[in-house]
Amino acid sequence: MDLLLKASLGAAVVVLLAILAKTRNYYIAGLVPLFPTFALIAHYIVGKGRSVADLKTTIVFGMWSIIPYFVYLTALYLLVDRLRLELSLALATAAWLVAATLLVMAWVRFH
Repeated sequence: MDLLLKASLGAAVVVLLAILAKTRNYYIAGLVPLFPTFALIAHYIVGKGRSVADLKTTIVFGMWSIIPYFVYLTALYLLVDRLRLELSLALATAAWLVAATLLVMAWVRFH
C-alpha cells in the first residue's frame, strides 16, 4: 500500500504538469517539480527510521542538491536555442548527473 501511495503521488504530479503546460500560465509548470513531493516522502522515511541528527543531515544535503538542479536549468537554457529539444534535455540531464556526482563526491569527502 505504501508503494502504491508513492506511485500515485508521482502520477498526480505528472498529470498536474501536463494540465499546467496547456494553460495560459504554462510557466508555473516549472514550479511544480520544486514542490517537495519526494522530499516529503524522503524526510518522512528518514525521520521515522533514523535519528533527528540523520534527518537534519539529509535536510542539509537537500539544500546543497539545489546546485545540480541549477546546473541543469542553466544548461537547458543555454542549449535550447541551439539544439533540438530532445538533445538539449539529454545534455542538460548529463550536466545534472555530473554536478550531482561531484556533489556526492564532495559530500562524502568533506562531511
